[in-house]
Amino acid sequence: MPPHSLLTSVVELFTSPSSSPESLQNDLFGLLGEGGFDAMLGIVSSYEEIKAFLSSPTTPDVAAWIRKDSSPSPSFLPSVGQSQSSQSQIEEAKSLATIASLALLDSQQSQNQNRQSKTTPPPPSLVGVTVKRSSDKHLKKYTKSLKKQAAIANLQMNGASSSNNAYHDPTSSSLASISQSTLLQEQALNIKAAGFRSASSSDIEAMRAALAPSGTKEYSEKNALPPGTFREYGDGFEQVTIPAAVRDPSLLNSRIPMTLETLGPACLLGFKTVPTLNPMQSICYDTAFNKPGKNMLVCAPTGAGKTNVAMLAALGHFRNKGVVCDERPGVRVSVGKKAGGGGGGGGKEFEGGMKVIYIAPMKALAQEVVEKFGARLKPLKLVVKELTGDMQLSRAEADRADVIVTTPEKWDVVTRKGGDGSLGQSVGCLIIDEVHLLADERGAVIESIVARQHRYIETSQKSIRIVGLSATLPNYKDVGKFLKVDEKDGLFFFGPEHRPVPLMQSFVGVTDGGMSRYQVISKMNHICYDIVLDSLRRGYQVMVFVHSRKDTGGTARALAEIASKANTLEANFLTSTNCEENSAFNKYTPHVNKSRNREVQQHFANGMGIHHAGMLRNDRKLSENMFTEGAIKVLCCTATLAWGVNLPAHTVVIKGTEVYNPEKGGVVDLSILDVMQIFGRAGRPQFDTSGEATMITSHKALSRYLNLLVNSAPIESNFIKQLADHLNAEVVGGTVCNIQEAANWIQYTYLYVRMLKNPITYKIKYEKKETDPQLLNETRRLVKDAAKLLDERRMIRYDPNSGNLAVTDLGRVASHFYIQNESVATFNEMLSRFPFPNDSELFHIICSACEFENVKVRAEEIDEMDELTRKFCPLKLKADVSDSAGKCCVLMQTFISQSPRLTSFTLISDMNYVVSNAGRVSRALFEMCMRRGMAGAAIKLLRIAKSIDKRCWWFNSPLRQFTGEFPDNVFKALESRGYGTYDMTLSLLEMDAKEVGGLAHFQKGAKSIIKHVKYFPHLEISCVVQPVTRAVLKFSVTLVGNFDWNAGWLGSAQGFWLWIEDGVNERIYHQEHVLLSRRNHGSPVELELMIPAFEPLPPQYYVRVISDTWVGVESLLPVSFQHLLLPDKHMPFTDLMDLTPLPRSALHNPSYESLYTFEAFNPIQTQLFHVLYHTDQPVLLGAPTGSGKTIVAELALLRLKTVSPKKKCVYIAPLKSLARERLKEWKKKLGGGLGWSVLELSGDTSHDASVMARADVLICTPEKWDLITRGWQEGGRGFVKDVGLLVIDEIHLLGEERGAVLEAIVSRTRYIAETTRIVGLSTALANPRDLGEWMGIDFEKKRGLGCYNFRPSVRPIPMEVHIQGFPGRHYCPRMATMNKPCYASIKEHSPSKPVIIFVASRRQTRLTALDLISYAAGDEDEDGFLHGEVDYLLDNVKDAALKHCLQFGIGLHHAGLSSCDRDTVEQLFLSGTIQVLVATATLAWGVNLPAHLVIVKGTEFFDGKTSRYVDYPVTDVLQMMGRAGRPQFDTKGFACVLVAEGKKNFYKKFLYEPFPVESKLEPRLGECLNAEISVGTIKSEKDAVEYMRWTYYWRRLRENPSFYGCKGGGEVEVGGFLEILIKKKLQELAESGCLVWVKGAAGGGRNFDLNRVVDENEEEGRELTPTTLGKAASKFYLNHNTPRELQTGISEIARGMVNEGWQQEQGIAAVLECIAFCGEFSDFPLRHNEENENAELCEAVKWGVKEDEMELDDPHTKVYLLLQGWLGRCKMPVSDYVNDTKSVVEQMGRMLAAMAFVTEGGGQKDGMLDVMVCIIGARQCLAQRCYGDGEDALCACVDEKCYEENDFEILRILANEDVFENENDEGGWLRQMVADLGKEGRGGGSLRSKSYINAMNRDKKGRRSIFASLKGIFCGDEKEIMKNLRFESGRGDGGGVLRLDLSVEGGGGRKRGEGGEGRNEDKTVVILVGSAENRQLLGVKHVKLRNNGKADMKVNMELGGGGGEVIVRVMFEWMRGFDFQVVVDSSSSVGKKLSSDTKAFAPKT
Repeated sequence: MPPHSLLTSVVELFTSPSSSPESLQNDLFGLLGEGGFDAMLGIVSSYEEIKAFLSSPTTPDVAAWIRKDSSPSPSFLPSVGQSQSSQSQIEEAKSLATIASLALLDSQQSQNQNRQSKTTPPPPSLVGVTVKRSSDKHLKKYTKSLKKQAAIANLQMNGASSSNNAYHDPTSSSLASISQSTLLQEQALNIKAAGFRSASSSDIEAMRAALAPSGTKEYSEKNALPPGTFREYGDGFEQVTIPAAVRDPSLLNSRIPMTLETLGPACLLGFKTVPTLNPMQSICYDTAFNKPGKNMLVCAPTGAGKTNVAMLAALGHFRNKGVVCDERPGVRVSVGKKAGGGGGGGGKEFEGGMKVIYIAPMKALAQEVVEKFGARLKPLKLVVKELTGDMQLSRAEADRADVIVTTPEKWDVVTRKGGDGSLGQSVGCLIIDEVHLLADERGAVIESIVARQHRYIETSQKSIRIVGLSATLPNYKDVGKFLKVDEKDGLFFFGPEHRPVPLMQSFVGVTDGGMSRYQVISKMNHICYDIVLDSLRRGYQVMVFVHSRKDTGGTARALAEIASKANTLEANFLTSTNCEENSAFNKYTPHVNKSRNREVQQHFANGMGIHHAGMLRNDRKLSENMFTEGAIKVLCCTATLAWGVNLPAHTVVIKGTEVYNPEKGGVVDLSILDVMQIFGRAGRPQFDTSGEATMITSHKALSRYLNLLVNSAPIESNFIKQLADHLNAEVVGGTVCNIQEAANWIQYTYLYVRMLKNPITYKIKYEKKETDPQLLNETRRLVKDAAKLLDERRMIRYDPNSGNLAVTDLGRVASHFYIQNESVATFNEMLSRFPFPNDSELFHIICSACEFENVKVRAEEIDEMDELTRKFCPLKLKADVSDSAGKCCVLMQTFISQSPRLTSFTLISDMNYVVSNAGRVSRALFEMCMRRGMAGAAIKLLRIAKSIDKRCWWFNSPLRQFTGEFPDNVFKALESRGYGTYDMTLSLLEMDAKEVGGLAHFQKGAKSIIKHVKYFPHLEISCVVQPVTRAVLKFSVTLVGNFDWNAGWLGSAQGFWLWIEDGVNERIYHQEHVLLSRRNHGSPVELELMIPAFEPLPPQYYVRVISDTWVGVESLLPVSFQHLLLPDKHMPFTDLMDLTPLPRSALHNPSYESLYTFEAFNPIQTQLFHVLYHTDQPVLLGAPTGSGKTIVAELALLRLKTVSPKKKCVYIAPLKSLARERLKEWKKKLGGGLGWSVLELSGDTSHDASVMARADVLICTPEKWDLITRGWQEGGRGFVKDVGLLVIDEIHLLGEERGAVLEAIVSRTRYIAETTRIVGLSTALANPRDLGEWMGIDFEKKRGLGCYNFRPSVRPIPMEVHIQGFPGRHYCPRMATMNKPCYASIKEHSPSKPVIIFVASRRQTRLTALDLISYAAGDEDEDGFLHGEVDYLLDNVKDAALKHCLQFGIGLHHAGLSSCDRDTVEQLFLSGTIQVLVATATLAWGVNLPAHLVIVKGTEFFDGKTSRYVDYPVTDVLQMMGRAGRPQFDTKGFACVLVAEGKKNFYKKFLYEPFPVESKLEPRLGECLNAEISVGTIKSEKDAVEYMRWTYYWRRLRENPSFYGCKGGGEVEVGGFLEILIKKKLQELAESGCLVWVKGAAGGGRNFDLNRVVDENEEEGRELTPTTLGKAASKFYLNHNTPRELQTGISEIARGMVNEGWQQEQGIAAVLECIAFCGEFSDFPLRHNEENENAELCEAVKWGVKEDEMELDDPHTKVYLLLQGWLGRCKMPVSDYVNDTKSVVEQMGRMLAAMAFVTEGGGQKDGMLDVMVCIIGARQCLAQRCYGDGEDALCACVDEKCYEENDFEILRILANEDVFENENDEGGWLRQMVADLGKEGRGGGSLRSKSYINAMNRDKKGRRSIFASLKGIFCGDEKEIMKNLRFESGRGDGGGVLRLDLSVEGGGGRKRGEGGEGRNEDKTVVILVGSAENRQLLGVKHVKLRNNGKADMKVNMELGGGGGEVIVRVMFEWMRGFDFQVVVDSSSSVGKKLSSDTKAFAPKT
């Protein structure tokens, strides 16, 4: 547009009536174009002044004047030489005239300013308009021409003769030099301010800078081409050559040598080949290596050596973390431990991770970095791994890696999933290479990664370093700000002078001139040939870069043809004729001949090579090596070589700049970044002093590339285009939950940095920037728009009112699979159109994704596409091949069908693009359909996805997946004979090899076919269906792997999808992913699934299991409902009456009333008061937690004590913690207030029977009371019959795993005394009648009086429940995503009131608390949860994590804390000092700590028995929720239940709709029957059946027979079912040796005839008789199989002791091993990766594990190692092992007693005496915590206060040296040593060791401490202890009575307990009598010491027969090393006193 027209248009815009700044800005943009941004901003900024000026009445009609065509030219227009005036000069004159007129008006108004009206504004200066409009592309061209003419005129005036030189002279372009006359005219008119002709260059630049937008001021200068640039014109081309920059040595820093002083010996290994750093690296050295906490940005030219900077940063990081030691002189050594390569953390809690993550822009470059870094870091034993789309890492591999090299997209996916323990949390240093790709379309990914990293750093408070490497950038400071780099010492910018090899650049522009495309390519080939030939003649190698794989070979052939025609091929190209290069040629000739790539062979003969990604890796490596060593001179390659391989050459040529982009569907120009990267390969630093780079392009693109090269534009952000997708990723990851957080997230991006600098580029109006300088409103607008878009597409849920953002399944899938939101919208629409799609339609849906929309169809491809459709597309196309979706479908099917190579290059490229994305898209669609419940679509999509991965159709033979194993004709033969499906392929296993070979026509490979069929991961499915209610079915699914695991084909794990579907409606009702590992693939996988049922029931459901990776591997199990009986519906709830609350005075007993502080009972207690307090009816109360059920139990107790004061109450608590809580409360209330005796009975306590008989209230765990009542008929258990009230708390646990114990207790109680009152307390029940009838409530006569079942909503404090689902297949990441919603819930529901968060593990308590602290710190409210002073308590807190968290008002509570720490936390929480308590689930049962808000963070826990995560029972979840609401303070409570997404609907439906309580008796029925048989309750099968009628099992069997596998609920069906069940269980007991059948009366005692099998034909009347093993199982509460295992172990120990000469320590080890490996510990918890801890512990303990038992992932192995760790006082690897050890040691007393019982029962066997000694020795070792004998036994006797160095020296001497006078005295060595020490302390003694005497004299203090420690330990010799020993013969078989007087004193000096807590336990002396000849056990006697540690009694022992010498051994169970023995001759006369003889049974070390 001419200038005067432009000015006219601008004036018209201002004078328009609708003119406004907004409309003006839009109109100017359309008028001026993109190049007029500068001018537009200047005009708009002066809008008000210009508008006022033009509308003023004094202003002339400027627009009309401009439009006059006849206006005369100003007289001051300069004359330019002899040239004639052109139209453009006239137009310019008009413009200048206008400006002059305006300037004159301006001057006049300025002179008359005082006389003008103040309302008339001065006219604005329009100088800026002219200057700014020079950026318009039309005006630029005009101005350039004017400048040239002005320069020519000026030179002519001065006598110059050349115009060309003037053009190239930068100073001649100033318009100030146009004409002297012009200047004079301007001065006369005083228009200096109106134009630029009289302005100096500095004035003009100042004006330009002032008018430029703020973001571009520093980059707006227009640079010219460098000095020395010259142009050449040839035939059809123009060439511009830029000479190499001259390096200025003065600008370069000195080089830093790589020495020990700079790096240290370890880090120096990474720089072995680098003697010195170059100047650029030297400048960066200090920050990179010595300041590991500093972020860095290094901008330097390609080839400047940025990789070494990255290496310095990595080594500095590892040195700082202690992975690499720093031993530099003068530097303090930092030694650290490498923790498996780095997992997230070693060291302090807030340090960053250990790993270095290197992000490379391309996979090819990632491979190069892995090779380089791997080689350089290998000497430091650091592991470098690649993580890209081509290279996946297992979790173990990722954990071991120290450096992970990845791509931006891959790392984005990894960090999106996040979570605790994820790879993203293990980062300590993040290196981003080529960070300038921010300007690329992929730059949004880098922005997302960095923003996510910065936010993680801030929230976690961890130190993580970010290092950016970039090419030279004009706005590097912006990038540095984005990376949070300190400009002072973290920002480094280097110009081209730092390139190691100066580069000469040439740009050749080829004019088309009407030429065809073929002719243009030919021209480029000839130009390329000339350049190549020139370099070859000078002895240099050349790399020619082209842009397609096909063109590499085509260019090489073209060069060879041209060279051949010019006769230069042999002379210049070939290396075979050159003597110097002949050796390299000969070296590689054999390798080339072996290559299968014919092109490689063909071009090698011409001295050339090719390189592209389509070649095999070996061929690519061959080409690289040949070029490196000079075997070839020319290498034609694609651009991936420039990015991926460091292969420099002297000369580099880019042939063509048009690159085909499948995403765009056409060709695009090669980016300037790619050009610079390729140019960077020119010049070899070791050999060349300069490099040459040439680009051959089209003439029209030449100027663009020159402009980009010279005038670098600031890189801008592309984030807005992908904002919605990245916002969705953050919402899915849980880091963004609302609009405000999303706006904050935007501020971490590069987009925000550039928006502040250059808002107009991002369409932000100037007034918005003025009113909102930080653009906060704009960021909110952006995220709101994105949120609305995502909400429309159902990817998130956006609430405009609250601004909250919630994730959906669609959004989650899109995020994890990197699917664009446009594709999701397409899928939503198409799936709604195809609700039951077939395979063809699904292919069409996949191909309709926007990822493929740019795949274009070309006319030349149609024929080939039609041919591909006919040959390789078995599925019908739903779109024509002329459509992009149709083309993609053809290419996908062609790929799966493994078609031969395509002929069209564009088709090959498109196929690669489509296939690389199709698998991802199809997987995403599969998960979308699966989550929608679309069974048919899901199975088809999974088949498609697997087919793409494996290139094998699901309807073809699955054997095709074994690539390369069999010829193709094998598959065709099998498929043609009907063996192409998976089921038929499996049938091959039923044939022999000959048959298979015949079918496949492949006899020699028949065995191999069968072997490979066995490799298919086939799973056998079994399923049992149990109806829970009429609407819920319980599916118990068992999966068993039936295949051979081949690691080569199957890897380390295989994934399967399992779902339950309704075949009629094609609906999926449940789905989950099952992972089968190589380690446990032989073990069955058992799943329990709750599946909805709908009436009428369909005929069947299907259980489908599909391999996640193997095509065709599917299993389907129909589950029929034909014989399924659904239970009846119940209306179980009791209405809460509107009664007046009863006052406590209703008790009518002042002492009872004083127990309670409240005035009246609550409504539930009021309604039950009469039944509880005035009747003896059994009571069942179902009510929510917090309803006051404890008061209900107390009312029943008060009734009992009122009516029957001598009767006892037994309170059954489900957990020990709850028992302790109830004991604490009732001891204070009942014991203190009423004087009653309250006693706790649990596994931790033991009481004398007399104490229990005197107690009023017994508080027990179910197992403890079961054990006590089993012996109710024995002596000393009479108090059991005195029980008048049995209170069972949480009786609904009857339906859980431990329910069998409760069932046995109630059944036995009712059997013992039907008058015993039973009170059951529970949550709301679904079947209260069944439970009530079983407890004795009469529903017929008394209409259920005593049964109360209130609704879950009946609570004293109403509760509001929120259930939220969370995604994620893996537990730990899912738990991590819940932390932020936990914090949000606290802020929303309980910002200042108490909060309890329940988690599943101790580790989760710590991680949750730390995240809450981080979020609070992010809100700048880190002390918000602290409401008091805690510092004074911190010194007493032992747990480090707890101590840290308490400072922020957050407490931890779990079993791993000491009791003191737990008490401290509970007190602080109750007092309100700390607001938040994070606790494990046991707190819900054990401690009464209510809160305003309860958060259940996850409803799963790790079950050590099954080694997987399982769900909490719903009752547990209700118990946790019940803690919400404080009756004294709250009117409403809140509970938030955070669950896995798949469980959300389940909890919504069933949290308040209780399930019926079913019996769990059957799995434990064997133990229950054995217990009753052992005590004589059951003596026959008939008795057993009758016993079952007392059980709850019998009642539920009638009500819900299908649940238990019974065919009906009638009397006949139930009776028959029970008879079969009883026979089965009794048979199992007989096989395990627990009982025998005896005909007639019960036979005697010990019957070990275990081989007896029940004969069904035996006559009736046989009786069941318990054996010793059965009695042991009952008495010691063992599994019925355990005694048999113990018996087997006892026999092995006896054999070892007698036949193999084991020492006692070996026997003790064998005893502990036998117990550890018995079935009792099969379910001992073994957590994730604990095999590593077990291995560590195995190294620390003394005995370890046998090689044949080295299964460190076995629970038995863990138990055995824990026992050894206890004995050796080892430090446990993790805190969990401390509590595990305590749990094991607590059970050892019971297990050792059981083993002794079994040993005593088989005492007539040889060696049993030795076994019993070892058993008691094991008990001694556990009590003393020592392995056995020697130094550790003595040290175990000494208080730990004496453990000082000198004291140990004395103890070692005492233990290891001969210090006794009698050298033969080996028995009782420690006892005698202590006795001698006592005498030594009194001045006597017989110790004579010189070393001992010296040691004692040297350290008298230590001597006194030892004496003080040993004081009170039992001492004395055998003569003092055992007196009047004699044997009285009484039988003819040699048996008789052994009599002795036992006198023991000194055993009660110190209280010692196994747990180390000083419990006062009974001390027992054991007297063993055995045969000296065959070591048989003749008798055992246990003598308990009194409380004062004394025993003085006569002992009489009846002995069995044997004769000869008898050994009498005395052992002290609580003390090791004090035993002694004597030998008695049993043949001596009666009453004769025998002398003692200490004979060879001494302990040996």
